[in-house]
Amino acid sequence: MTPAIEVKGARIPLVGLGTWDLRGRACARVVEQALRLGYRHIDTAEMYENEREVGEGVRASGLPRNEVFVVTKVWPTHFAPRELLRAAKESLVRLRLPEADLLLLHWPNPKIPLSETLGALCMVKEAGLARHIGVSNFTVALLEEATRVSTEPLVCNQIEMHPFLDQSTIAAASRAHGMAVVAYSPI
Repeated sequence: MTPAIEVKGARIPLVGLGTWDLRGRACARVVEQALRLGYRHIDTAEMYENEREVGEGVRASGLPRNEVFVVTKVWPTHFAPRELLRAAKESLVRLRLPEADLLLLHWPNPKIPLSETLGALCMVKEAGLARHIGVSNFTVALLEEATRVSTEPLVCNQIEMHPFLDQSTIAAASRAHGMAVVAYSPI
């Protein structure tokens, strides 16, 4: 069994493959091979423009769907309620999946009230398009607000975290709210 952290009903594999700069057929091959080598956590985003290839790699791996934890993220320009629902559905179409294991807000968007965005994100979860929801790149103040207004559990805050960037305050705030800290660019 793959080592994982369990948070608010989510079982998030500890080591994941980020697909930020992977494109085209190479992306599909890398995802497929990573899964064959033992990775079980694949991270993509609407903005990466590779969700289709990530989905191809997941299917080509031959693993049962319930053995792969797929994360995708909605870009901040799509945080208005109708836009967020549409963006989540379009991501799933590109991934060719009925649901994401984890759907994140990619970056904060100060132009749209967080209560509206979180309301829409919760509706996406309630509609069965995401098993779990969370945030990415949120500050301590935004975490406070997000956990206050969310009607569904937020399972993680995905942040840049490595030995050369002190994110201890944000990490501590995430943990204080019972959220996993998912590191990108960890090495």
